[in-house]
Amino acid sequence: MTGNDQQVAGPRARDTRKRDALRKLVGDLDVWVATADRGGAPTLVPLTFWWDGAAMWLSTRPDNPTGANLRESGTVRLCLGTTRDVVQIEGEARAYRIGELPRGVGDSFAAKDGWDPREDPDPYDFYEVRPRVIRVWGTAAEMKGRLLMRDGEWLV
Repeated sequence: MTGNDQQVAGPRARDTRKRDALRKLVGDLDVWVATADRGGAPTLVPLTFWWDGAAMWLSTRPDNPTGANLRESGTVRLCLGTTRDVVQIEGEARAYRIGELPRGVGDSFAAKDGWDPREDPDPYDFYEVRPRVIRVWGTAAEMKGRLLMRDGEWLV
């Protein structure tokens, strides 16, 4: 079986989906980040992230399309997992220059997978993404009940 050939006996309970989502937030290294510019042109890139228990922290250069979109609109959609095990997050992003980072964020981000944007010769900003909506599903059988967070509050 490949990573996309997950056999499912039936839909997971919503509390199981939440537990699985939290496991991905802690354990996965990268997330797909979707943003759009003022004209609506989309950008989709994978970025390394760190989950602090309440927010996802991303880092990218401020002059690339994703960094510019995050700073300008503050709106982002993130996806973790495979096509048969999706954690989709809609959130609000707040940009931080390296010198503005809250204590411990840079060190925790770097410790997760060994890359420290603060040491890169090119300037990087950090982005704190607070989830507003989280949906979790595997297959069509899990489409019903996939909404696990609304307005930043867990529903389960």
